Amino acid sequence: QVQLVESGGGLVQAGDSLRLSCAASGRTFSSYAMGWFRQAPGKEREFVAGISWEGGRIYYADSVKGRFTISRDNTKNTVYLQMNSLKPEDTAVYYCAADLYGNGSPNERTYRYWGQGTQVTVSS
Repeated sequence: QVQLVESGGGLVQAGDSLRLSCAASGRTFSSYAMGWFRQAPGKEREFVAGISWEGGRIYYADSVKGRFTISRDNTKNTVYLQMNSLKPEDTAVYYCAADLYGNGSPNERTYRYWGQGTQVTVSS
């Protein structure tokens, strides 16, 4: 079992940057693909970025390509989401998720473990 805890959210202005972190419990973090998803008020949860368990495959939603970067540090059991050039439409609760031996798929149904989320608010 994996427990995930997100951090790093906050209130920023348009154009600012934030780095989200997701710390995972357990000794098998390196076996899990990790994904970032977000849910804005009144909207369905959507894929943001994913990284495969071995780190060789990375996927981004079109809306964040060129602005967001996902990375992982297996020595710290942590996955990161660097968010640059933030826009008001990036405002959402951001969740990380884990998928054993996954490829970082945009399909949220492949992810078994989820964190509680961290709020990101971007003001205009």
